[in-house]
Amino acid sequence: MPTVEELYRNYGILADATEQVGQHKDAYQVILDGVKGGTKEKRLAAQFIPKFFKHFPELADSAINAQLDLCEDEDVSIRRQAIKELPQFATGENLPRVADILTQLLQTDDSAEFNLVNNALLSIFKMDAKGTLGGLFSQILQGEDIVRERAIKFLSTKLKTLPDEVLTKEVEELILTESKKVLEDVTGEEFVLFMKILSGLKSLQTVSGRQQLVELVAEQADLEQTFNPSDPDCVDRLLQCTRQAVPLFSKNVHSTRFVTYFCEQVLPNLSSLTTPVEGLDIQLEVLKLLAEMSSFCGDMEKLETNLRKLFDKLLEYMPLPPEEAENGENAGNEEPKLQFSYVECLLYSFHQLGRKLPDFLTAKLNAEKLKDFKIRLQYFARGLQVYIRQLRLALQGKTGEALKTEENKIKVVALKITNNINVLIKDLFHIPPSYKSTVTLSWKPVQKVEIGQKRANEDTTSGSPPKKSSAGPKRDARQIYNPPSGKYSSNLGNFNYERSLQGK
Repeated sequence: MPTVEELYRNYGILADATEQVGQHKDAYQVILDGVKGGTKEKRLAAQFIPKFFKHFPELADSAINAQLDLCEDEDVSIRRQAIKELPQFATGENLPRVADILTQLLQTDDSAEFNLVNNALLSIFKMDAKGTLGGLFSQILQGEDIVRERAIKFLSTKLKTLPDEVLTKEVEELILTESKKVLEDVTGEEFVLFMKILSGLKSLQTVSGRQQLVELVAEQADLEQTFNPSDPDCVDRLLQCTRQAVPLFSKNVHSTRFVTYFCEQVLPNLSSLTTPVEGLDIQLEVLKLLAEMSSFCGDMEKLETNLRKLFDKLLEYMPLPPEEAENGENAGNEEPKLQFSYVECLLYSFHQLGRKLPDFLTAKLNAEKLKDFKIRLQYFARGLQVYIRQLRLALQGKTGEALKTEENKIKVVALKITNNINVLIKDLFHIPPSYKSTVTLSWKPVQKVEIGQKRANEDTTSGSPPKKSSAGPKRDARQIYNPPSGKYSSNLGNFNYERSLQGK
């Protein structure tokens, strides 16, 4: 084993040789042997080996292995020095191997070391993006779980920081190709991260690019398979995938396939859905997703069938007026509960699809069914007006901090929900029914806020992806799904307006 003095002497030989440095193979071998020495010798070797690496291609494997030994040394200062110098080995055919090594080193729990690995990966990414991706995806597909997890997170956070000249069209195509391989077996969290990666690529910002992403999500969601409402994994996967698809839909990228699947497979089983997470109002979550997608349907082969299923489900949440006894009081013991959150979603979805078949309520339903619907609408609207008046009175004059209390937040959202339902019901009361009005769904942010109200708290939006889930069909056990909303709406869902009035 060489001493510190011998290492310096051989370093001097190589440094003084200038253009003839490659002729001093023995001197470089002494430096390579420095990895077998003590702490001081290893630190010097960590600096000297990469400095002359390019001059000795026949010793490339030995040099990289020696540096790798130093990257795994017990002494953290030696590891950090060795990692910092690794990008100097990333030349030619060695680059994918260096990328592979650096990706494995992401598993470190030392924060300074972790940052060095990230910086080293970024630096070789700028040298050769395709070669670096080869090393990263090799570990994502075949590496240990912790390495896979951190490699995916590296891509999801660092790709967007790279300049356009690095992320060329060819590089983005490689990312898409390799991502498709990974998506064959992913967890829910991994799926969300890959959708973040792919949706951030320039080449997928186009209509055709977004359509590609929608098809990827549809494949992940297993839309060709029969939906199993009793399987929490199946329910969770559909929720997770659909939530990733919703931001991709537009007037040119249609949601038709998803809406059809929800109407055919999910709505008929709504009441029997098994929630993947305790406390999640799974029915409301499904209805919100359907409402968000319903605005972006294209031509639909089964439009009338889907409308009928929507209509039938809507009727379930729009009760008939209670029968009156001879004394004028309710004959039944229980008064109907008006579930405003559910009705907003269903009514909005029906209103959106109804635009495509405006004679559905008049030509496709018999007179008796239409009459029944009108009675239900009228009863619901009457309760709605009472509740709207109560809410406006309760919020009148309240601003600033007063609106930030939990109770008032609920009332603000409730007013949005009930106002939306009111607008949609008025449309359907027209003769013939109209589908011209537009509303902003209560959990979506709005730009203009009426006096005495404020934008709903961020907790009521449904745009945040869940933290963990089993959207992936195979990899690992099912993980936690964090509901993006419903905090306020769930408190409104069972509001009984008549009982509320009795308490006034």
